[in-house]
Amino acid sequence: MAAGSSSASSSTCQHYRSPFGDTTLTKVFVGGLAWETPTEKMREHFEQFGEILEAVIITDKHTAKSKGYGFVTFRDPEAAKRAVADANPMIDGRRANCNIAAAGRPRQSPPRWRRQGESGQIHYPGAPASSSNNPTQAQGPLISPPPVPASAQVMYPSYG
Repeated sequence: MAAGSSSASSSTCQHYRSPFGDTTLTKVFVGGLAWETPTEKMREHFEQFGEILEAVIITDKHTAKSKGYGFVTFRDPEAAKRAVADANPMIDGRRANCNIAAAGRPRQSPPRWRRQGESGQIHYPGAPASSSNNPTQAQGPLISPPPVPASAQVMYPSYG
């Protein structure tokens, strides 16, 4: 029975991909790094927040060059919270961005030329704005994109 309970306790950690166990609240994503930034520079920046278990910059497997982002895993969740309090720290002379990795990518606002809630209608920059002060209403004229001329359409032969 002892063997069965032993395997049960070890199986509880098998689903974690990290050698540090559950890093849901301790792993910080760091993006926007300069390609030249070494891991040690990133580690130096984050050491002020608490004990670091691991700091790694992700590299391309073929070229071994930095992909411009990495991860820092802290021992303590509070250290990770302190590390992301400033979401855009300056690391190695460049403005980076960081968040708790498990939270996923921060949501970005829609592009300026497109407003939410309008299906297929686009407001083009430079078009005169309406005089409405209601932010839920359109801020300018809605224009449909110009039609594609028949001469520009491509016809493909049928297959088979």
